[in-house]
Amino acid sequence: MKIALMDSGIGLLAATAAVRRLRPDADLVLSLDPDGMPWGPRTTEDLTQRAVAVAEAAAAHRPEALIVGCNTATVHALPTLRSLLEPGIPVIGTVPAIKPAAAGGGPVAIWATPATTGSPYQRDLIRDFAGGVPVTEVPCWGLAEAVEHADETAIDAAVAAAAALTPEDVTTVVLGCTHYELVGDRIRAAVQRPGRPPLVLHGSAGAVAAQALRRIGAGPAPGSTALGSVTVLLSGRPGALPAPALAYAEGRLLQAVSPAT
Repeated sequence: MKIALMDSGIGLLAATAAVRRLRPDADLVLSLDPDGMPWGPRTTEDLTQRAVAVAEAAAAHRPEALIVGCNTATVHALPTLRSLLEPGIPVIGTVPAIKPAAAGGGPVAIWATPATTGSPYQRDLIRDFAGGVPVTEVPCWGLAEAVEHADETAIDAAVAAAAALTPEDVTTVVLGCTHYELVGDRIRAAVQRPGRPPLVLHGSAGAVAAQALRRIGAGPAPGSTALGSVTVLLSGRPGALPAPALAYAEGRLLQAVSPAT
């Protein structure tokens, strides 16, 4: 089994680690775009072009499925990627976990990039899945970039700034950018209020990994003993996992890293 994941940077690590836990035997192809990162500020046309190039680089390795491990790329490029690659390669997008978060009753905060916060896409998800639940959209200035570079000081500052915009009565936080899942513990510590029930965080990585397996007709096999290989592509070039990835448990989980061939 071979599964590919794509993103502008290391935000794909959360979904990659989820796939690794479900299927340790799967070979993984990680297609990143350091030449174009970050994707968030780009126009839809520019972002889609870069996403297509990254996806085609991954597709050349003949994976059975491709996970778009990026909320922004899913918003802007998923239809194009599916028209290009499906049905030969199923393409699985990453959508903020607003529906399961709202099921808890809220109040809910959605932490997302400034470009996604307030966007018609996110507002539509709130309308469709969080009707009647108090929802606050929280722009997280600089957080994805800080996580990408494993800049501890910048991460702390960005998390603190977003926490200050989060209402005190929030019970649930949706992590609306895959990078944020890598620092979930810091977000929880910053938002948790004394005397309040334990904060619930909702990411997308586990659901995305499970959906990828369903799309190829495979089931979880967490007890598999064979450790699949990891191929890394950097803007289409053979490479290795960026050093900041090893600052996170999800990056360290990828024990076998081999250059692309």
